[in-house]
Amino acid sequence: MWDIIINVLNQIDNFMYFPVLIVVMATAGLYFTIRTRGVQVRLFIESIRLLLEPSGDDNSVSSLQAMLVSTASRVGTGNIIGVSTAICLGGPGACFWMWIMCIIGASSAFVESTLAQVFKRKDPDGNF
Repeated sequence: MWDIIINVLNQIDNFMYFPVLIVVMATAGLYFTIRTRGVQVRLFIESIRLLLEPSGDDNSVSSLQAMLVSTASRVGTGNIIGVSTAICLGGPGACFWMWIMCIIGASSAFVESTLAQVFKRKDPDGNF
C-alpha cells in the first residue's frame, strides 16, 4: 500500500517540478519584468546606492544589514547545493540559464517585497 502511495507522490513531484514549476516561474518572472518595466535592471544603481547608505541612528538597522538578513532567510542549503550540482552536471550552459532565471526572478522578488510592504498591518502596540 505504501509503495503505491510513494510511487504516486513521486510521479506527481516529477511532473510538478520540471515542466510545471519552471514554466510558471519563468512566465511570472517575464510578466512582472514587463509590468515593472525591467525594475531589476532599471533601478540597479539606485539599489546599490541605498545599500551603501549608512543608518541614521545607532539603534536602527542599515539597509545593508536588512538586505543581508533577508538574503540569509531566502538562501538555504538546498540553493547552494542545487547551484553547485547544476554547475557540475550542466557546465557553462547551466551558469548561463541560472543567470537568466536570476534576472527574470528578481522582478518576482521585487513584486513580492512590494506587496509585503503594501499589505502589512499594525498590531495594537503600533508594531508591524
